Amino acid sequence: MSSREAEPGAPRGARPAALLVVRITPVDVGRRVSVRHRYDASTLTDVVGRLLTWDDDVLRIERRDGSVAEVAEADLVAAKVVPDPPAPRPARPDPGGTRRGG
Repeated sequence: MSSREAEPGAPRGARPAALLVVRITPVDVGRRVSVRHRYDASTLTDVVGRLLTWDDDVLRIERRDGSVAEVAEADLVAAKVVPDPPAPRPARPDPGGTRRGG
């Protein structure tokens, strides 16, 4: 079945719900990634963050809050490199020197 074909039993012309492809490798260490992996036998979960290491078939991903998730390579379902989040916008200066509404 090609990546554009529907699942068996789906209505003719139906598109697959999602293409689950692992598109990262150990070369992507240091980049921001989004990873979907098996949490247990029937649950999938996502981790987004900086890929710190990929050693001994385990990925270590640092989340935005600084916590580190460890994901077994065997549990990967889908993964890709994602862009860095946009920089925070600077606060607008108060043109009148005083704030309104109070």
